[in-house]
Amino acid sequence: MSQKPERRGIHVDQSELLCKKGCGYYGNAAWQGLCSKCWREEYQRAKERQIQEDWAFAEKLQREEEVAYASSQGPSSQPGPQPQAQATPPHAALTPFSKFEEKKTNEKMRKVTTVKKFFSPSTRIAPKKEGHEGKTSSPSISRQASLETDRVSKDFMEFLKTMQRPGREIHKQCRAFIESMANKKDLGADELSECVQDFYQNLSDRLMSHFKGSSESVERVMDQVEKYIMTRLYKSVFCPETTDDEKKDLATQHRIRALHWVTIEMLCVSMDEEIPEVSDNVVKAITDVIEMDSKRVPRDKLACITQCSKHIFSAIKITKKEPASADDFLPALIYIVLKANPPRLQSNIQYITRFCNPSRLMTGEDGYYFTNLCCAVAFIEKLDAQSLNLDTDEFERYMSGQASPRRPTDDGGWPLEAGASHQGAAAAAASSVAVNPALAQLHHSLEQLSGLSERQDRLMEGARGLQEELVSWEEGVRRQVQDILERYPLEVRPPPASAIDTENAETDRLPPPLTPQVFAG
Repeated sequence: MSQKPERRGIHVDQSELLCKKGCGYYGNAAWQGLCSKCWREEYQRAKERQIQEDWAFAEKLQREEEVAYASSQGPSSQPGPQPQAQATPPHAALTPFSKFEEKKTNEKMRKVTTVKKFFSPSTRIAPKKEGHEGKTSSPSISRQASLETDRVSKDFMEFLKTMQRPGREIHKQCRAFIESMANKKDLGADELSECVQDFYQNLSDRLMSHFKGSSESVERVMDQVEKYIMTRLYKSVFCPETTDDEKKDLATQHRIRALHWVTIEMLCVSMDEEIPEVSDNVVKAITDVIEMDSKRVPRDKLACITQCSKHIFSAIKITKKEPASADDFLPALIYIVLKANPPRLQSNIQYITRFCNPSRLMTGEDGYYFTNLCCAVAFIEKLDAQSLNLDTDEFERYMSGQASPRRPTDDGGWPLEAGASHQGAAAAAASSVAVNPALAQLHHSLEQLSGLSERQDRLMEGARGLQEELVSWEEGVRRQVQDILERYPLEVRPPPASAIDTENAETDRLPPPLTPQVFAG
């Protein structure tokens, strides 16, 4: 740790961000380094090749079945009708064969479709997903989503009113597309993306002819179309269960949590968080990348990434007192992602890749920042000891939690030098506290906690002393009572005999007895 860290493993050449086909647009790791245009072309060619291979395989199976059928019917066939079959016109012989081919093809496709549906994960998981959503969906969240959908629909209608007749046609096509997508829930994520991208492309071509080549007007309309469509389709196309996006999200979150010990010095980030303005920009960047998950439209998610990147550039510019370069941006973005640990990061990246307007990802600052975010996530997944200029053993200790570079320890992390005392370490800590206000506040809080701990220890010691005094007092009282009882034993004497009426306490209140009186006759 005494040597200055190198930039190896973090530096990415800007040419690596571009499409591998050399078209000049930005590539994407999800598209195997290609841009959206080249990826769609490759996808279409691969799809056509697959279709041709399937047809060739179907024709091969058909020929094998025909040969097997002919060999099984050969011995039982009669020789008489054979000349008539040879005399049949060619067009009459081709018609039953074409019907037979069509029948066999339809039967094969029906069997293949049935088998695919049977083994497809969507058919087994989709009902579970509906039940799960019905149980766990919050009424407040559903109500909020419904209000947002209504607001977006209202804004979309207000926007289309300014276009008059073309606006009505656009609204009609969008409604028809949304209704058609409702019947395609069993499709995979790639097929859903293909449907959305085809709709974007077709509508963009029509708008281009309508606006006579005005790309700005087309982009303005397409932004509103994307906002309207993806707000309505967000629930069904974001992180579908036919993909492993959720599993990737959990793996990325666990990976970032395991890398919590990575410091800003290890990544060679040109940001000084001790400067208040830089610290504010770092906090804003973290907030923006976390807020990305709350957006429903791909363009809004891209806006969060762009805003986060601009805060990073501002922080680097304030620190270096000069404009930031691309070599400074990527390490800083990696550091922000590690500190933020954004929720559902992989799902958001895949959602933007699949359903965003492709022109935004191919060019412009949105495409550049998004490509860098994908590179940052890929670097985090492959981060190793060499990338951080660490020893392998040291890297493993940090990953396992046995040591941490954030605090000095005697047996790992930052070991104390020979002859160095803890007083020297305390003096060094005091000097760092005097420089950084955040460390000063932390040091003050630690001092308060230390004082509270000492007070608690004294209180517990007094409580234990009081408990011992109570026990000894109880024993002393018990001994004194026992001594008194032994010295003065208790004698129970019988009560004295008394008259019968003496027990009645009410006799004193009775009137005197009557005396007899004699009356003269």
